[in-house]
Amino acid sequence: MKRKKLPVVLCWHMHQPEYRDPRDKVYQQPWTYLHAIKDYVDMVAHLERYPDACAVVNFVPILLEQLDDYAKQVDAYSVSKDIDQVRDPILQSLVQPSALVDPALRMRVVRALMRANESRLIRRFEPFNDLVDLARSISATTTDGRYLSDAFIGDLSVWYHLAWLGETVRQNNQLVQRLMTKATNFDEQDRLQLFLLLGSLIASIFPRYRTLAEQGRVELSMTPYAHPIMPLLLDMQAGKQANPHDPQPQHVVYPDGPERVQWHLVHGLEVFQRYFGLHPSGCWPSEGAISEPTVQALAEAGFSWLASGDQVLANSRARHGHVDNSCRHRVWQFDHLSPAIFFRDDGLSDLIGFDYQNWHADDAVTNFINHLESIHDACDSEDAVVSIILDGENAWEFYPDNGFWFLDTLYKRLSNHPKLSLTTFSGVVGQSLKRRSLQHVVAGSWVHGNLATWIGSAAKNRAWDMLVDARMAFKKAQASGKWNSETLAANLQQLAICEGSDWFWWFGDYNPGDAVRDFDQLYRLQLSRLYELIGQPAPHNLSEPLCVGSHAPDASVEAGGVMRRGQ
Repeated sequence: MKRKKLPVVLCWHMHQPEYRDPRDKVYQQPWTYLHAIKDYVDMVAHLERYPDACAVVNFVPILLEQLDDYAKQVDAYSVSKDIDQVRDPILQSLVQPSALVDPALRMRVVRALMRANESRLIRRFEPFNDLVDLARSISATTTDGRYLSDAFIGDLSVWYHLAWLGETVRQNNQLVQRLMTKATNFDEQDRLQLFLLLGSLIASIFPRYRTLAEQGRVELSMTPYAHPIMPLLLDMQAGKQANPHDPQPQHVVYPDGPERVQWHLVHGLEVFQRYFGLHPSGCWPSEGAISEPTVQALAEAGFSWLASGDQVLANSRARHGHVDNSCRHRVWQFDHLSPAIFFRDDGLSDLIGFDYQNWHADDAVTNFINHLESIHDACDSEDAVVSIILDGENAWEFYPDNGFWFLDTLYKRLSNHPKLSLTTFSGVVGQSLKRRSLQHVVAGSWVHGNLATWIGSAAKNRAWDMLVDARMAFKKAQASGKWNSETLAANLQQLAICEGSDWFWWFGDYNPGDAVRDFDQLYRLQLSRLYELIGQPAPHNLSEPLCVGSHAPDASVEAGGVMRRGQ
């Protein structure tokens, strides 16, 4: 008897935290729009290219808001030519470098324009390489941006953005090809046209993904609004389930944690529906972090599926003496009300995230498919499913040509494979496959099956104590009854930003120093702005760095801001 095809789900997670200063809405880092013009447009273009391919694409709502904001900035400038409409200094350097009048800001921007993958983005383009070498020699000898001409900054910015463009854009856009051929001495019109192209690419993201979703070729899913670690908001001691001996913050409870989780879910759904016009069926919880209360909260929010890392499954089953690792390729549920739970095949997902970047695309895809065929042949069950879940952003700049050849070959060969069937999580749920029962869920994430990336070390614990202090100050100010509904909404939004997971991810001396510095500053800035909004004095410790990081090479330079280690 011929065996049925093995369902394979490719799930790409699109995620950036809030980079805007809430006071003036100026972006502190450019990673949101850079990943938009490179990765988000490339990922959708590959799916558009192969009608028989499909995938799950997960968006964080706070990312969607920033994408919309960038598109509106470009539109506003195209009408008014008012540089104040552009609230990202990196974009300002492209459209109007003369607007960077402060010498220190000019130098900061030039240094930022050198932050790209050395081998894949800088060395690939000789004019960009030459400009970066010159910029490095200048920045090594002075911090005074007055010695940097508008023409130099303009040319460097043009090449920075050309290098960051998606490969599908580079191959098909005549303006891009013309600018690359011109190579130097870009004029104001060149820079304006490129700026407008960036805006059109960002604006195209919503309708392109929405169209594929309407055609059934993409399933769109979401993460709670500002990407919080829900198990820790619900129970700050949840990390001890997998790491019982880790030190903990001084505070043991996050005030009104269940209420805050509910806010992130409800508000996240509102934002998601505003941009895509649909209610998502599934949720990739922030960092795949789940616990029993988290599963229950997602069930109450109406999700029909969720996903996590396979080490969470292993830890949960080991609690009851089970060690069968093959069970990760099944559909699970916690109780009769639980959504379907899928567990990421960590090994296969990380092959794409880390290993295949240095392989020839044909060899990498052949190796990947061989693994999937082996799972198909070894499975003695008709309810198997393989879940491949990873970052849809940061891996690709480590690949030649932004992963074009790997992704193109992957979709081509999986579209009509005799043993494998690309599908979505909702597609699997709709097949009503048998669900295995989990007696217990050990709180953990896709990272090693625990929560130690976000809590349990000195700097991370201090960051949680600072957040709890801010939350208590918030509650005290709110109790005064002086806030109207608009003020309350703005303050809750800022609180949510502070509750995001990214700040905690980077705290630790094992992380690169520049990345730690950037996210440490952002976290303390967001907390300080929260205190301003609620009318309370900010603690003095918000002026002091939490962590300095290591002296290792800066992963954020290589990974474009937030290297997710494959997720």
